[in-house]
Amino acid sequence: MNLLKALATVSSMTLISRILGFVRDFVIARIFGAGLMTDAFFVAFKLPNLLRRLFAEGAFSQAFVPILGEYKNRLGEGEAKRLVDHVAGLLLLVLLAVTALGMAGAPLLVYISAPGFVGEADKFALTVELTRITFPYILFMSLVALAGGILNTWNRFAVPAFTPVLLNLSFIAMALFAAPWFERPVLALGWAVFLGGALQLAFQIPSLKRIGMLPRFSLDWKDAGVRRILKLMAPAVLGVSVSQVSLLINTIFASFLETGSVSWLYYADRLMEFPSGMLGAALGTILLPSLAKYHANKSFEEYSRLLDWGLRLTLLLAAPAALALAIIAVPLIATLFHHGAFTADDVFQTRSALAAYSVGLVGLILVKVLAPGFYARQNVRTPVKIGIFTLCVTQALNLALIGWLQHAGLALAIGLAACLNALLLYRGLRRHGIYTPQAGWRSFCGKLLIALTAMGGVLWFASGTATDWLHWGLTERLWRLMLIVTAGASTYFATLALTGFRLRDFKRKAAT
Repeated sequence: MNLLKALATVSSMTLISRILGFVRDFVIARIFGAGLMTDAFFVAFKLPNLLRRLFAEGAFSQAFVPILGEYKNRLGEGEAKRLVDHVAGLLLLVLLAVTALGMAGAPLLVYISAPGFVGEADKFALTVELTRITFPYILFMSLVALAGGILNTWNRFAVPAFTPVLLNLSFIAMALFAAPWFERPVLALGWAVFLGGALQLAFQIPSLKRIGMLPRFSLDWKDAGVRRILKLMAPAVLGVSVSQVSLLINTIFASFLETGSVSWLYYADRLMEFPSGMLGAALGTILLPSLAKYHANKSFEEYSRLLDWGLRLTLLLAAPAALALAIIAVPLIATLFHHGAFTADDVFQTRSALAAYSVGLVGLILVKVLAPGFYARQNVRTPVKIGIFTLCVTQALNLALIGWLQHAGLALAIGLAACLNALLLYRGLRRHGIYTPQAGWRSFCGKLLIALTAMGGVLWFASGTATDWLHWGLTERLWRLMLIVTAGASTYFATLALTGFRLRDFKRKAAT
């Protein structure tokens, strides 16, 4: 399989999901605005979403996929199926317990995650109710992560990549059609999370059946593969948790700021997730199985070359995305969110957060490429040490910047810490001899800088003034935004072509 083609497949599926995600946020912003109800929902949704990213798509996937790949390549599909059955049985048991505890302890969880809500009884009670509705999401999504890890190991990337679309469809449908039927309309968003999780799990079952890997839930506490996964998961939780724990702590800080701060950070983060998901998550998804195979086959030179390919592709695609988000922040936010209850002040406050987040976008995506370089080798200690250090730095930056920049300072702290995380991971790969840069990096960076300069100039002059974007109607905003994005992208890729970049130079075969 051509990895560039696989990346295009995963990214296109992710693009559909992200577009629907923006439609979802457009609908939520128009109906609910940025205030008490949305602050309550975003805090409630953040809790199970955090656990999902930490344990399901984070530590579990990074521990499970390399070992599953090793079983498949060295021991055969029969042993791989046995491992899947035993992992699924243990995972389901743990998830049921965690879900029950989370629902029962919802008041305590809200108290910890948003202590600023305690002084507002109505806001606190609403957040608790929403937390209980959304918490089963972690159960569904952990099983979805299990299914996705299996399918990715078998190079079936499209289905797991498309699955998040169902959550966005659930949000849109519930917000538009179900919200008026609730005494508190925002409760419809909570039930959208529950329904979306169930739909995602159901969607992956037929694909698992087709490859003969649908789990039969069984327990075997002595299974060597399960024990190895658990052993890797424990430290991996710390390694993967850095950005997510930082986001949670940011929510705690933001809960003490003026009402709307949580929502402004959320909407900015949603815009950041567009390139981060399309590039970072997609690259991490396709790299990890191939890296694990190269490690299992002891093909260390190919391992290093694949990492080099991933790093170059990341910079080629992430750097223009970061620059574009910073320059055209107002056009993006105004077009997507400045409707109904979402005010002009909300636009500018979200713009500040987005500009701050964009500083760290390249770092955030690089982490998702560099970390698999360790995890594929079943080395979790190094990323964990780096992760703990980065988390401490993030909190120091939070304290230093929040008084000066308010909620934007919290976003900037995460961005700067992400760059530090990526730098330290890169240094670790070099120090351990895992990665050796291929020839041509100086020329690559020079050509990239020229293309970024050209694109930045076009975007700057084409974006116009913020006042205009606030006064234009939706139709005019849409066609002007599409024109600006097209002009910027055309300039960037045309400049790259003139400097000698060719698509064929980035073709890469998956490990077999």
